Amino acid sequence: GVHPSKAPRHIAVIMDGNRRYGKKRYGFATRGHWDGSKKLVDFAQWCQSEGIQILSVYAFSTENWNRDPSEVIALMKIFAKYCEEIRVQALKRGIRVRVLSTETHQIPNDVKLGIKKLTEDTAHCDSFIMNICLSYGGRGEILNACKSIVADVEQKKIRARDVTEAEIGKRMLTSHCDVDPDLVIRTSGEMRISNFLLWQIAYSEIYFLDMQWPEITKKDLMQV
Repeated sequence: GVHPSKAPRHIAVIMDGNRRYGKKRYGFATRGHWDGSKKLVDFAQWCQSEGIQILSVYAFSTENWNRDPSEVIALMKIFAKYCEEIRVQALKRGIRVRVLSTETHQIPNDVKLGIKKLTEDTAHCDSFIMNICLSYGGRGEILNACKSIVADVEQKKIRARDVTEAEIGKRMLTSHCDVDPDLVIRTSGEMRISNFLLWQIAYSEIYFLDMQWPEITKKDLMQV
């Protein structure tokens, strides 16, 4: 429904509101996360059908590790299961999936194995890119890039005076994308960025939708 000349090339989404949705509809939060995971598959298909080239989603922040342990365990089980479902759908639709993490030591081994298979099996796909930010923080990403530059300066691989925005950008986890997000969408009615892609969204338009992530429809996307 959108003319190709008007469609954003890269959309980033803060998928917020799963817990509230689950508590309101089912009486417990975990079910909301299951519904939210299913919605991601739908949303990626909507974006691809409208000519959008890249989708980056905030699935689990580094701060989320501080949540109630039972909820974290449930979320990891969901990620492990949906790695396979996303892999199957991605292969059908030519979607290359990348999982972007700034901290990996807390990710369970079964999830790491699912991520490995998901990313390796879709590495050849070239119709669409989906970045899933898992155990990710924007400040941490910038910090890691700075540490990498410091190490290269100390090893005399580059000179401090040659460090530019472009050099930093090459060390961002989204360096495989040829464009930063044109548009950021956050659901749940919360009006904040929450440490998401801080470097990349410097010039992005930001839309806050007053609905929970599992409630979003294609019509809502088209009206943004």
